[in-house]
Amino acid sequence: MGAKKKPFYRIVVADSRSPRDGRFIEEIGTYDPLKDPSEIKVNEERALKWLSEGAQPTDTVATLFKRLGIGGGSEEAKEEKITKTVFRATDSPDEEKPEPAEEEVLKDTYSDEDLDEFDD
Repeated sequence: MGAKKKPFYRIVVADSRSPRDGRFIEEIGTYDPLKDPSEIKVNEERALKWLSEGAQPTDTVATLFKRLGIGGGSEEAKEEKITKTVFRATDSPDEEKPEPAEEEVLKDTYSDEDLDEFDD
């Protein structure tokens, strides 16, 4: 859809075996990136129905759904996911960190005379 230099997209449900621009099952929305702000119209009820039945959105459609808050779960679930991610990223105080072995590698690789040359 659209015309040259005037993009306009339909958000459709299609069988993965169908060609990209081929037959589709249902049109569930549209996306007009030229309007300011971009206009995204999606039948949320139909989108959630298809997602619950196992439909996999493309990366672009997933981003549009995320903007609209479709299929992302509740706010509590989002906060829980963020909390888990932050917790995993921090180090536990009980956990011992191994010491770096860089000096040992240098001593094994070079003799003391070779290391003295680098000090000059």
